[in-house]
Amino acid sequence: MEGAPLRMDDRPRYMISVAAELVGMHPQTLRIYEQKGLVRPKRTAGNTRLYSELDIERLRLIQQLTTEIGLNLAGVEQVMRLQDELTKMRARLDRMEQEMRDAIDQVHRQYRRDLVLYRPAQPPIRRDQ
Repeated sequence: MEGAPLRMDDRPRYMISVAAELVGMHPQTLRIYEQKGLVRPKRTAGNTRLYSELDIERLRLIQQLTTEIGLNLAGVEQVMRLQDELTKMRARLDRMEQEMRDAIDQVHRQYRRDLVLYRPAQPPIRRDQ
């Protein structure tokens, strides 16, 4: 779809060993991040963790915040919480903007139905005899 933002895939697909390899972390690090609530992989019926593309991107962000910026996990938790809140607010704003546009379109459609073209009366034509 042209012009539409790409949406990250949130389907669970990677086991912990694959996810850890994709982001260059030890599987135990991923378990710690899950324990701290920084990432929430889905679970199979057998309780196996499965990470989505969205989880992988989140792990990469955590890695960037800890290694490049130097935040500790408490700082990462704050940043992630604020980022999640910002994402929710953006979605809400987008939804409200669409509702506003729909309401404006509805008003315009109503105006078109209610408008009657005004034509001033023409003076009678006199015929000279």
